[in-house]
Amino acid sequence: MESLSSPILILGFLLCVLLISPAQSQTCKTQQFGGNRVFANCSDLPSLTSYLHWSYDASNSSLAVAFVAPPSKANGWVAWAINPTGTGMIGSQALVAVRRSNGSVTVQTYNISSYAAVVPSNISFEVRDLSATYIGGNITIFATVKVPEKAESLNQVWQVGPGVNESTGLLEKHDVSPANLAAKGTLNLATGTTTNAAAPGSAPAPGTGTGGSSNGTGNSTTGGGKSGAVSVIGSGNVLGWCLVSILVLLAF
Repeated sequence: MESLSSPILILGFLLCVLLISPAQSQTCKTQQFGGNRVFANCSDLPSLTSYLHWSYDASNSSLAVAFVAPPSKANGWVAWAINPTGTGMIGSQALVAVRRSNGSVTVQTYNISSYAAVVPSNISFEVRDLSATYIGGNITIFATVKVPEKAESLNQVWQVGPGVNESTGLLEKHDVSPANLAAKGTLNLATGTTTNAAAPGSAPAPGTGTGGSSNGTGNSTTGGGKSGAVSVIGSGNVLGWCLVSILVLLAF
């Protein structure tokens, strides 16, 4: 019995490591950017396989961001937005990048004021250093945004879509799946965390545009969202489960 204790403890420890590590791992922490771009915080956003990297300078109210997401089709679009008036699509001040059929990527600002036709337009925030890249199936939007002074949090919305209508030049509408409708949350500048949206309820299907989601708030994550089935349980409960499992193994 005693001779088996060490192997059993090692087995239990390895099991705990395997269970806890996926819950605390973050894809965003493995992402790197050219041009010496480094950000203080990052989050694995909870839907649309999207990621946000950001640095906030309170001295001049500037928010530097890199938003990473795969478009829903090869020549599609991705968008990241701040909504100063609500938590959904309407009112969003968006940065939208489109991968063109020739492989180039263009990025413009959009003021999403309605579900009607959405066209490039000025937004209510000053934006500089706006650019976008397409690498490995992902579009990355880079920008520095001047946010309201002493802002502690911002409503963020993100979205992905299939492309641009060649006849009208308008963005083709995105899907209205639960993942699309859940693509929103809160960016907490003061704490360097993000708060994910709650499970979406019913919402009107948007017209040609970049967003559309229901209201609600959800769980807060420090520096990024968690992924994997274990994250649903919570790392604290997983640790307790591991300890119980080790005790059970030792009983044999």
